[in-house]
Amino acid sequence: MSALEPGDREALHRVLRARRDVRTGFVDTPVDDERLQRVLAAAHCAPSVGFSQPWDFLVLRAPDLRAELAALARQQRDAFAATLPAARARAFAALRVEAIREAPLGIVVTCDATRGGRHVLGRHTQPRMAAHSVAGAVQNLWLAARAEGLGVGWVSFFDERELAALLGRRVGMPPHVEVVAYLCVGHVTAFADEPELATSGWARRRPLEWAVHTDTWGHHHVDPLDETLAALADLDPAPGVAAAREHLTRMTVPPGALGGVADLGVRLAGLAGTCPPPLPEPAVVAVFAGDHGVHARGVTPWPQEVTAQMVANFLAGGAAVNAFAATVGAEVQVVDVGVAAELAPAPGLLPRRIGPGTADMTAGPAMTRDEARAAVHAGIETARDLVVAGNRLLVTGDMGIANTTASAALVAAFTGTSADQVTGRGTGIDDATHARKTAVVAEALARHEPDPADPLAVLAAVGGLEHAGLVGFLLGAAALRTPVVLDGVVSGAAALVAAALAPTASHAWIAGHRSVEPAHTLALDHLGLAPALDLGLRVGEGTGALLAVPVVTAAARALADVATFDAAGVTEKNGGDAP
Repeated sequence: MSALEPGDREALHRVLRARRDVRTGFVDTPVDDERLQRVLAAAHCAPSVGFSQPWDFLVLRAPDLRAELAALARQQRDAFAATLPAARARAFAALRVEAIREAPLGIVVTCDATRGGRHVLGRHTQPRMAAHSVAGAVQNLWLAARAEGLGVGWVSFFDERELAALLGRRVGMPPHVEVVAYLCVGHVTAFADEPELATSGWARRRPLEWAVHTDTWGHHHVDPLDETLAALADLDPAPGVAAAREHLTRMTVPPGALGGVADLGVRLAGLAGTCPPPLPEPAVVAVFAGDHGVHARGVTPWPQEVTAQMVANFLAGGAAVNAFAATVGAEVQVVDVGVAAELAPAPGLLPRRIGPGTADMTAGPAMTRDEARAAVHAGIETARDLVVAGNRLLVTGDMGIANTTASAALVAAFTGTSADQVTGRGTGIDDATHARKTAVVAEALARHEPDPADPLAVLAAVGGLEHAGLVGFLLGAAALRTPVVLDGVVSGAAALVAAALAPTASHAWIAGHRSVEPAHTLALDHLGLAPALDLGLRVGEGTGALLAVPVVTAAARALADVATFDAAGVTEKNGGDAP
């Protein structure tokens, strides 16, 4: 067959772009058999491994059976909702996630892996190819339904074996058959212009260019760092800042009475380019983890394996960062950019490992320039993924035994201060260890003579893989105009590198707190950031930044919810000033 005619080709692409997962708006108009047959015929011509066609289509019209299925889905939906952080739970409660009872019919698409016998081509080494083939049939069905003017909603809130058992009892479905999809199908009042999960703010569409790699994984048409820096060149907070400051003069609070909270609101509006700014929730803390070769110089009494042990603690929910995240309703993600030990896959772990930690920065560069850049790319990717997943506030966290030593060296390099001024006690080291740590920082600075005019070179010479990941994270979030709350000295050191690469990126950053580490105050002063809190913390992990999340949210809510004089009917002070 030759290529499609231009009109047919455009029609095909139009159907592809117009496919929607429909959750609302089903009407009780029956789906006629002729139209349903065309839709099922399209599904049945999908490609399959070894031409095995392992699918079957169970059409369910009976209202009582669909009501029972809806009850089963509701149980799983409620169980999922109970696992969500507070902001996500509120957003989820506003979504309709299934229409099993409202749609006039349901189609269960199944997989029978025994179909085709033992010698199906392509399935010997990849048995799951049978179910993957059925996914192709589901997509064909979905697109054909859209072309026929029918809505389709894929209900994923089922335990597959529970659903299979119910269908076995009610309709005699064999026990060896796997359910791949339950689809609600019917006429709808209208099709949305954009996916509902996008318009509701639950998630965004990931741009194609982020997903295309050429010849080598990570080799994109445009380098992620270059693309991010180019986007940041246009970040101008002035319009949003002006709008927020003008709005503050009309709010029913005395001038300056909101203090630093008002300043945070202005920053949020400047980043968003509008007032009021979007509510900065849900929030997620990304804990970047990596090990350091300089650990061998005795800069800390903690053994290096504690990095991996603490990562396991984060993933198990037993660390301070988990307790504070639960308090403010934030999600915790751990990003492995350079932990020396191999980490087993686990929910909440993002494997972005560049290498098993850094080299000793007193013996040579901690990383190669390529390694540093790769870790920055990992941070950009992490920020992008978390933002397109629907998060509107990012929080920095870190884990890495000896990372305050590398942080001190970075801060010294970018602020022009000495090792004595920047080196703190980290996890609470004694005098002898502190003196040794200070000497190590001085030795590294003397060896490399880092030049802040080449930020990546400084990062590679004395930084850590988690610092590099945080640099990308801070830049990537700013390029997407998403605010980031900075944690302690590790985040502050990374922010100095990021600001040297793109000064405008700092408009997206909020200093969550002031750490007791002297290098942190030096970094904040250099960046011109005032900390929201000053509680004497030095835990790291993202703990101080998480405690500032409610303050940041309150700043946005103040601009959105506090009435103006006109709206509240409050008389202004003579001269137009607030009372």
